[in-house]
Amino acid sequence: MSDAPPDRPTFQLDGREIPFEPGQSVLAAALAAGRYIPYLCYHREFEPHGSCKVCTVRVNGRPHASCTEPARAGDVVESSAEDLTEQRKTLVQFLFTEGNHFCPSCEASGSCTLQAVGYELGVTNAHFSPLFPDRPLDASHPEVLLDLNRCILCELCVRASALVDKKSVFSLSGRGITKHLVVNAESGRLGDTHLSLEDKAMSVCPVGVILRKRRGFSVPIGQRAYDAEPIRAVATSAAASRREDP
Repeated sequence: MSDAPPDRPTFQLDGREIPFEPGQSVLAAALAAGRYIPYLCYHREFEPHGSCKVCTVRVNGRPHASCTEPARAGDVVESSAEDLTEQRKTLVQFLFTEGNHFCPSCEASGSCTLQAVGYELGVTNAHFSPLFPDRPLDASHPEVLLDLNRCILCELCVRASALVDKKSVFSLSGRGITKHLVVNAESGRLGDTHLSLEDKAMSVCPVGVILRKRRGFSVPIGQRAYDAEPIRAVATSAAASRREDP
């Protein structure tokens, strides 16, 4: 089936022709065409690095992270195959068990991308034994609270702070299971950095790690980003709006 403009190259995604612009990734082209592929670490303003693997698809029979895979004319891409959905579900379950994600009491509930992707994939339980990390909360900043126990290591705040804010407030430390987000200050405290509420890093966290103080539950439950519509509708309509911008 094809409703693609005749002057644009296309690839096939789950049986539908997806038009793309030169340089677009499979994920970016799919979203722009109104086709949702689950993802967590992708952000359209940053160079994709494919770390979370949630957006993995099969391209001509081989697995690739769709955020880093260039769209190519004639490629056959699978995203909705049952085994791919199960792999994504397992990845998301790992993330839930590696952090302290207590959704009913979390300020990010309803606007949390991890939670929304979990709903999308049909995650109803953690499946794995929770690790219950015990990292200290950082309340040293006058306006911002940092809860590192919810971090999913997407690196969006790291990239936003370094590339947009030019402050490099955050970075990752350790490897494997010990890998974790740290604050780039001699004291390790957020209050000893130049982070401000206007920084890009304040708006990109997909979970509830970086929170504004004194703003808790200012948006009522039921009126948050993913309360009214599932993430597939929110993500594709946002991409369509950007495509229609002059």
